[in-house]
Amino acid sequence: MEKVNLSEKFSLFSEHWQPKIVAELNGQAVKLAKVKGEFVWHHHDAEDELFFVVKGTLTIKFRDKDIVLNEGEMIVVPKGVEHKPVAENEVWLMLFEPIQTLNTGNVENERTVESPERI
Repeated sequence: MEKVNLSEKFSLFSEHWQPKIVAELNGQAVKLAKVKGEFVWHHHDAEDELFFVVKGTLTIKFRDKDIVLNEGEMIVVPKGVEHKPVAENEVWLMLFEPIQTLNTGNVENERTVESPERI
């Protein structure tokens, strides 16, 4: 058992949209990511996805509405719900999702990370 210092872990990388695994529990991965700009529209067929904003402001677009998350706020996007994260400025995220979850869900493109780095 080791404690995880989020500020230290975020200082280890600078690339955007490249999640890093910092812990695992019960088949779930705890991932950190820095994001900026627009991601892709996607959904996850079998997994819910939790977004927790550590730093910044993130908008998650849905087909029928947008939800804005500020620092200290989170949302669980249910499986099957199409969404598109957008960050005007850099945002630091903590994500909880099953270990096998692809960051781009049902879409595979240049932003797909199949085996996130463990830091």
